[in-house]
Amino acid sequence: MNRRSFLRAGTAAISLQAFPYHLFANGKKKSATDRVKLGPMGVEVSRLAQGSGTNGVGGSSNQTRKLGTQGLADLFKAAYDNGITFWDSADQYGTHPHIKLALKSVPREKVAVLTKAHSSTAAEMRADLDRFRRELGTDYIDIVLLHCMMDGDWNKRKRGAMDALEEARAKGVIRTHGTSCHTLEAIRTAAAEPWVQVDLARINPAQVAMDADPNTVIGMKILGAGRLRNRADESLQFALAQDCVDCFTIGSESQAEMQDLVRKIPAASVRG
Repeated sequence: MNRRSFLRAGTAAISLQAFPYHLFANGKKKSATDRVKLGPMGVEVSRLAQGSGTNGVGGSSNQTRKLGTQGLADLFKAAYDNGITFWDSADQYGTHPHIKLALKSVPREKVAVLTKAHSSTAAEMRADLDRFRRELGTDYIDIVLLHCMMDGDWNKRKRGAMDALEEARAKGVIRTHGTSCHTLEAIRTAAAEPWVQVDLARINPAQVAMDADPNTVIGMKILGAGRLRNRADESLQFALAQDCVDCFTIGSESQAEMQDLVRKIPAASVRG
């Protein structure tokens, strides 16, 4: 993880009725397809990731329920065709088979695949990595995160899984590892834990489905798990203005929504 200071400004919810665009305008225009290198391993991703876990729980998500296996695979492929080479999944979402199908029409080395695991022990994590690779149809996984860390002592309770991921990285089974954090306590631990190379944290201007003080490499809940879809411009501009957010994932639920985000991001990054 890049050892950046916690973001101290902007932690209070901003009124979206009068969003202060001028405070979040960048001097340089950003795009969804910008190339970003994550963490010390320099895993290259697009600034925008195609997510697949909106309301993802119990092996399904809005994307799997609405689109089915072929439909979601087509959405990943359409994202790739629009320059989005970062695909976000998780065991909890049940979206590995959808990525496997999409990878049949996309060169594996051209996309970065992220997934997340709930494993705690080394044995559990090794078994999960073997299963995940079969489900994804790939020999390696670019980014693997410990999913939904909430306690401040997660790095003690998950040490076995952490060791297994470090071992897997040394063997080339994965390229980098880190955490998905869902509380401020967990984020603070991630910021201080040398093992963390990539962190996924929630950030949006209305503090919908998010924490506080993000210190992150990848942002999530940019549109508040879908509840800020009608305020996409403000939410995108807020995320794009944060120096601590290198890239972010949004779970578009249709090709039209994904393409709309690709169009909106450049204007949102500089609007004053």
